[in-house]
Amino acid sequence: MKSFVLKSLPGLSNIFLNTKVFINILALGALFVSCQEVSERERAIATIDLDVAVDRFDKAFAQATPEDLDSIKRVYPLFFPTQYPDSVWINKMSDTLQLAIQQSVFEVFPDDDLLSEQCSDLFRHIKYDFPNFVIPNVVTTISDVDYRTRVIAHQGWLILMLDNYLGDEHRFYAGLPRFVSKNLRPEMLFSDVATAFGRKFVATPTERSFLAQMIYYGKLLYLKDLWLPEMTDADKIGFTPQEYDWAIENEYFIWQYFLTQEYLFSTNSRLKNRFIDPAPYSKFNLELDNETPGMIGQWIGWQIVRQYMRNNPISVTDLMKLPAQELYNGAQYKPAK
Repeated sequence: MKSFVLKSLPGLSNIFLNTKVFINILALGALFVSCQEVSERERAIATIDLDVAVDRFDKAFAQATPEDLDSIKRVYPLFFPTQYPDSVWINKMSDTLQLAIQQSVFEVFPDDDLLSEQCSDLFRHIKYDFPNFVIPNVVTTISDVDYRTRVIAHQGWLILMLDNYLGDEHRFYAGLPRFVSKNLRPEMLFSDVATAFGRKFVATPTERSFLAQMIYYGKLLYLKDLWLPEMTDADKIGFTPQEYDWAIENEYFIWQYFLTQEYLFSTNSRLKNRFIDPAPYSKFNLELDNETPGMIGQWIGWQIVRQYMRNNPISVTDLMKLPAQELYNGAQYKPAK
């Protein structure tokens, strides 16, 4: 994947050798302290008594017969809108595509206990940071591959549409854009769940600036740092490993581009489409655009929030309320060239 500029100049290697060694020593010391803090946090989280049972509606429906319809509707009224006649559900029970989707879901998600463990672990982390968090009822279902609505967290319910996580190369996703299908993997399920609950704690920005949008998404991603400590950074944001490497290699140049174009405090709504929203690539209007990951503005916002928390270790609840401008000022974000 191309970068903004060449990264390697052989004549400079000896000049910076001693400086790099010193920086690496400092980094190792900071990493040791950070690991100690993480360990203490994780030990405390592990003591939270919380076990979640995941209700597999997808399995219950797959095993039902037309004679079972009334009873399953009483148990799961949420999934049977009254405007649809019973014939819709009876036809669905024998529909060839429905049966194929069910089979694929059961192959990828055979273990109910594993889903329960993953839910419980995530909810313990959320509960640690937000003690008033109410544990939702968790139900799995099939959405006929409605990839735009993969997870719903609403009014005490968490609904997981498992047919949207069958693997990025699955045949059901063959007609989808690559920037969508690359994240339809089992690993992304709880990344999406964390986003859904994160939105309940991160205030929607009242400012219209590009900076406010970046900081908003940066806070959401920072919550994943706290809640999903074993997940890769690439999966937290939905980049491929190559896309994430490109972002790291070009962080300085991306930031300089935003500064020189005077985008930070711009209220131009097109910037959100160019750099924040999911897309095949970010739109710098440069020749290398096709080589960039979409949502690079979210990634930069994430690095700003991380930098702020390194400089100003405030509580998570206070961070969520912090205005974008104040956070930006306190972060003193200046990526190295």
